[in-house]
Amino acid sequence: MVIGYSMADLSVELAGIRLKNPTILASGIMGSDKASLKKVADSGAGAVTIKSISKDPKSGHPNPTVVEVEGGFLNAIGYCNMGLENAKLEFAAVSSVGVPVIASIVAEDAEGFTYLAEEMSALEFSAIELALSCPHTPGLGLLAGQGTPEATFEITKRVCSKAKLPVIVKMSPNSLDLGEIAKSAVKAGAKALNMGNSLGPGMVIETKSGKPVLDFKVGGMSGPIVKPIAVRCVYDVYEATRGKVPVIGTGGVAKGLDAVEMIMAGASAVGIGTGVYYQGLNVFREVSREIEEFMKRRGVQKLRELVGVAHG
Repeated sequence: MVIGYSMADLSVELAGIRLKNPTILASGIMGSDKASLKKVADSGAGAVTIKSISKDPKSGHPNPTVVEVEGGFLNAIGYCNMGLENAKLEFAAVSSVGVPVIASIVAEDAEGFTYLAEEMSALEFSAIELALSCPHTPGLGLLAGQGTPEATFEITKRVCSKAKLPVIVKMSPNSLDLGEIAKSAVKAGAKALNMGNSLGPGMVIETKSGKPVLDFKVGGMSGPIVKPIAVRCVYDVYEATRGKVPVIGTGGVAKGLDAVEMIMAGASAVGIGTGVYYQGLNVFREVSREIEEFMKRRGVQKLRELVGVAHG
């Protein structure tokens, strides 16, 4: 064991934004209002992401929308959200949260994404995340054809030409052309990639009734069971882009070594969602502490020294 310094440096530079540590609250988890974001920030998160916002309010899919399964959850929320005008009121002065806040947006086409990005850029967000990868909402994400290299390029290019904030593209582990999608996003101007959305869709059938549990029948898989796939996806994206932009690794991170795997695969930061369910809000502080302990044991002084080491 080599320890020649008192503290490991966990800070991260992400699309020009400085994070005190690599943990980021994933979109859709406790990001519906400013008070919840502040609670997560106070619990040790390096950055937080709001629940995805559409132009008009959306009620989402009817309940039940979430079911726990072995190794995680299936969810079909359907982008339930307050809509743009309410979001502009709720997230006014959002810098008071105390850590960088990322605005997640969702729309049916490039024009819709561009409009939302322009509107949200006027607020105190640190970056705009384009949700192009939902597997279970008709008219949006994968079900709108937004997960192809061509659509990713068109949407990202349009948004980057108007948005005043760095743009992050959220990609899907379901996509077969991850490398090409990642390269298209970077070519179009994306400053970071979020490699991680729910996997699937999948289905759970209640055997007494013989009917699917979720009202929408199918949902996206998240939780510890998806981590090996998420790690491989991060590896592929980093390999394709060769570290030109930072990658956020999202999917199944609940412990420090989960995050270390993601970082070694090529992630500069890690998104945490269902980890909040399994470990509580303290998951952000604990993951950071466990990463720091790992770094000290390995004699690693700066977190960036671990990024992409699995690539040799």
